Amino acid sequence: MNITIKDIAAIAGVSYSTVSKALNNSSLVKEDTKRRIIELSKDMGYEPNFAAQRLVSKNTKVIGLIWPTIERTVLATLVTKISNEMAKTLYSMILSVDSIQKSMETFKKFQVDGIILFEENIYTEINPNTIPMISYGVSGERNSHYPIIDANHSQAMDDAIHYLYELGHREIIYIGNISPIDPLQMEKFEGFKNAMKKYGITYNNDNIINTGGLDWYHGYQAVDEVLNRKALPTAIIGGSYEISGGIIRCLKQNNVHIPGEISVISYDNIPQMAHLEIPLTCIGVSVEDLAVEIVYSAIKLIETSNVNTEIKKLTPTLVERKSCAPVKK
Repeated sequence: MNITIKDIAAIAGVSYSTVSKALNNSSLVKEDTKRRIIELSKDMGYEPNFAAQRLVSKNTKVIGLIWPTIERTVLATLVTKISNEMAKTLYSMILSVDSIQKSMETFKKFQVDGIILFEENIYTEINPNTIPMISYGVSGERNSHYPIIDANHSQAMDDAIHYLYELGHREIIYIGNISPIDPLQMEKFEGFKNAMKKYGITYNNDNIINTGGLDWYHGYQAVDEVLNRKALPTAIIGGSYEISGGIIRCLKQNNVHIPGEISVISYDNIPQMAHLEIPLTCIGVSVEDLAVEIVYSAIKLIETSNVNTEIKKLTPTLVERKSCAPVKK
């Protein structure tokens, strides 16, 4: 038997509209009454009927999140932060790791009020969509039909090079996944090259190692190549949290002292970086700030029906820990 708002109202001894307002956290209902109704609804096993809500209020208070994977630590952490931030609002979240098109079809069936999209592929073709949508991705030179939250990977690389430059480093290499179909990784790569030129640091192909992936073992294998060179760099920039974890492990196994012999700084900014074998200096927009910006930008888009294609570039933060040091003279 499906429990309805009317069933709750009958047992609580209040009107149907009072129950509806209480379950929607309305300030028009006294707090003690609201708490009693919410507890009663839970005890009775009440489940909201999203389709009915849609008919009455024209919205479901549900937002769909299209995410490519939760296997990588950073993306899983960001999804968790987005979910936690969403829980502070009147909205609920549905997560899909299916293809963009399949996810959109699913969300249309659920009649979500809006969609948050993680753009990982520059060749993704998104069909015109009537549901308000916001993207976490890279703005670049392209025209977009929806707002974009851009973590400003290029500025992050500039900040990393500037930080190392001030510490006296001139022999700097970048270890990352240089994938022409991944705009986020390409912006890091281009940002590194541009920053090296900006600060007058000699740059050639030896300053880049393409890992072909973003995982721990990709960073580990890349360091094997570095250690076979005649001259070691004084600093390494890792393209992701996982890559940098592999970099640190390989350097330690080969008795290369961090940061005495080689400094390491990483892209990504998540709490786990403080708990690696060597607490890792990092650069990037924190996952907490990203989650807040993504959630409240999506809600603003839904509630104001603002259809502009605003691009919001966020400001990266550099967190100093124990993996970087001045160059020894």
